[in-house]
Amino acid sequence: MTNTIRVGFVGAGANTRLHHIPKLKKIPGVEIAAVVNRSRASSERVAQEFGIERVHDHWQQLVNDPAIDAVMIGTWPYLHCPITLAALAAGKHVLTEARLAMNAAEARQMLAASRARPDLVTQVVPGPTTFAADPMIMHLLADGYIGELQSMDLKVSTGMMNHDAPFHWRMNRDFSGFNILSMGIWYECISRWVGPARAVMARTRVATPYRMDKEHGERRSIDVPDHVEVLTDLANGAIARLHWSSVAGFMPGPEVWLYGSEGTLRLEQRGRDNLVLSGARRGDKEMAPIAIPADKTYSWRVEEEFIGAIRGQETVRRTSFLDAVNYMEFTEAVHVSSREGRRVYLPLA
Repeated sequence: MTNTIRVGFVGAGANTRLHHIPKLKKIPGVEIAAVVNRSRASSERVAQEFGIERVHDHWQQLVNDPAIDAVMIGTWPYLHCPITLAALAAGKHVLTEARLAMNAAEARQMLAASRARPDLVTQVVPGPTTFAADPMIMHLLADGYIGELQSMDLKVSTGMMNHDAPFHWRMNRDFSGFNILSMGIWYECISRWVGPARAVMARTRVATPYRMDKEHGERRSIDVPDHVEVLTDLANGAIARLHWSSVAGFMPGPEVWLYGSEGTLRLEQRGRDNLVLSGARRGDKEMAPIAIPADKTYSWRVEEEFIGAIRGQETVRRTSFLDAVNYMEFTEAVHVSSREGRRVYLPLA
């Protein structure tokens, strides 16, 4: 490999153009060398916008391009697995957009392929929602602020039901698999604090069974739920009640409550980049804000971490393929439990 790390992009949607391309371009010794998007025209527009030298017609061409050292996958989940497997087979490092895969089987296949090539770096774009508070919450839990965790409540809603909203690719299982709403993102976040779930009981609902697909001018049936309620057993025996919805108008949150034997913590999201942490312990009269010091916070450095790992300067922390397999197993467990009406144990067999 040359001193310059040459990155090729498969898929260059809004998030890729907003975050990954500009932030990689700022890192010394990194070149955005090639791109392939959904069409030749859109590929050329991205190449022109960011000064990218080569445009490919198919993702297979980019993956097999000998002038590429690393592949960034910015596609919808249905292509994450095949592109990852091909890129690793071609000797390329891989950074893939979340969610990791369509289902747990694909996720495990990707993990196995990455372990077969320990010389290559693999990373999944993490759920950043709780970044600013993660280290502080983990510190408080480890320090015994709430004592022994007894239960956890999570509520996430996008607002009132909107029957007229157009069909979106996230509503299409052919593209999104078992991923639902922001479920995988939030589960990944809370798993950093309390570890993975051990069992799941879930109920889901599709409130609007049909929507208009404006791109193709046709009415499409919907089978990806827009309301999810999950009762989860955690490793220490605590219970978690997890709730995601796009139909629950005026639901409080997004927020997470952690109830322990000696106290309570609450994390509330007030706007995209505004997290408020509060808590109370036995004997306190009410919840009070908890300041998050500079050494107990975390900020987005996905692209830096990926390049640093390739250069042998650090290891991937957020997020590894193994961590992503955990949230894909949870995602599939929710699907199976809601369809079959039974408790599903994790990890999946």
